[in-house]
Order: sequence, then structure tokens, then C-alpha cells
Amino acid sequence: MPFEFKPDALLREVIHVRAQRFGDARGWFAETFRADVFAAAGIPGPFVQDNHSRSADRGTIRGLHFQAGPHAQGKLVRCVKGRILDVAVDIRKGSPLFGKAMGVELTAEGGEQLFIPRGFAHGFCTLEDDTEVVYKTDAYYAPEHDCGIAHDDPAIGIDWPFAPSARILSGKDQKLPRLAEIAELAAAGEGER
Repeated sequence: MPFEFKPDALLREVIHVRAQRFGDARGWFAETFRADVFAAAGIPGPFVQDNHSRSADRGTIRGLHFQAGPHAQGKLVRCVKGRILDVAVDIRKGSPLFGKAMGVELTAEGGEQLFIPRGFAHGFCTLEDDTEVVYKTDAYYAPEHDCGIAHDDPAIGIDWPFAPSARILSGKDQKLPRLAEIAELAAAGEGER
């Protein structure tokens, strides 16, 4: 099989994906997505939008983001240049793991992917300069439902790899509220499937 799927040890709905690479003297080839195989592994799609971000400097943090209500998004994330610490936070109302986070390093060299389903906030931190990330979403971007949680919320306790003074965030991300301030809205991030 060209893919390996593994549920996260803590947040079981988050799925680690590794694609098999076929190499020779020229380099390598890999399938990065196949709808039928992913659906059989519990990643149903359909994916409707692809996004691509570039971060110039290491220490750039994007997140923690989610879309609320009927526009909630599942994401399939892959680093295509450089390295990132990719993070998911459970924001499902009534979940015994509400507010718990997991993080994993994704690298362009390794080709790892992470599926983050609806009901989870997502963010990442670049570990190298000039890093690029691509991700598929299973719902379109809806700016009126765009929400976020402070990356440094102590109730979540993410161990970011850079000191606060070395972190680079957008003005928008610097102003995000804590999870406790938006618990009901965050719970709405589950959406309907």
C-alpha cells in the first residue's frame, strides 16, 4: 500500500499519514493523496480547497485556527519546504480531551502529513527559514466563521520550540482569545458532516 495511516496516541481522531516514496538515481515519486484509500482509512473528504503558505522566518506561528458552525473544516496538512511543528487542539464540546493538544514535526524531507478533523483547532510553528506548508480543507474558507485561540493559552499548554520573544505572529493571531473565553464558539467548530 502506498500509504500508512496511524491515529495519534492522544487525540485518536487526528491521523498521521506517511506516503511511500519510490526512488531511483533521479530522485523519488510519491502519491500524496488518493480519495478512495484515504476514505477507507477514515479520512472521508471530499476536499474542496487547497491552501499554500510560505513563512520567511523560523519561529513563525500561524494559529490556532478553526472555522465555527456549519463551515467547520477538516484539514490535511503537509510541509513541502522546510520543517514545522504541527499542532491540533481538541475543541469538541463534551469531549474528555477538550483543550488537550498534540504536536508533531512535519518535514519536506520526510513527506509526513497530518489529518486534523472538524472539532479541532490547528496551528503550526516553522522550524526553518523559508518554510512552505500546503493543506487541503473539506469546507471552503468562510471569513465570517473564521475563529482562533491564543497560541500561548496556559490552559492548553503547548510547548512551542521558541521563546515568546522569538515567536513571529500576525497582528490578528496576537489578539486571539483564550479557549475559556470562547468555549461555546470553539465547540461549534465541530460542524456537521
